[in-house]
Amino acid sequence: MSKAINIIKSTVVPVNIENIDTDQIIPARFLKATSRDGFGKNLFRDWRFNNDDENQPKADFVMNNPVYKGKILVAARNFGCGSSREHAAWAIKDAGFDVVVSSFFADIFRNNSLNNFLLPVQVSEAFLQEIFKAVENDPATEIEVSLEQQTITIKATGAQSTFEINSYKKTCLLNGYDDIDYLLSMRNEIEAFETARP
Repeated sequence: MSKAINIIKSTVVPVNIENIDTDQIIPARFLKATSRDGFGKNLFRDWRFNNDDENQPKADFVMNNPVYKGKILVAARNFGCGSSREHAAWAIKDAGFDVVVSSFFADIFRNNSLNNFLLPVQVSEAFLQEIFKAVENDPATEIEVSLEQQTITIKATGAQSTFEINSYKKTCLLNGYDDIDYLLSMRNEIEAFETARP
């Protein structure tokens, strides 16, 4: 069983770049491990470091700016496109993020995220730009995401939007269930059905 998700309240890391593909999220040369741990250090690797050297951070990349931190990654439109590598969701989760916000997600990335307890929150382009503007004006801006209510709120202004999520995945995330945990949670109903069969 994984950690359940419900309300996430945090400052954000704004990556205001469109069409971020999974090779940019986690370059292919780092896909050798089979464990989900340890991918976070290579998140956006080619954008974060010069010459692939962790001792040479690129000053102009947002993740290297200490004023931006938090559990919520906010990206521009069409996040997670490209290859289907699940490692992209692993890397974001391993880097400490619980939520990714964008105005559009690639379907496979969205499903990989939900399977790894990383909540993809899709909002309108107008609301996304409202978030970027609020964070640009004040990097300490907090965002609150309520999975149960399916809302996302800019705390300073009270501006709020709703988001959609598959009801089965919502139940799993709220209870910390993977697919097996979900089936086990229905053990009594399954046994009752089997007992009642002729």
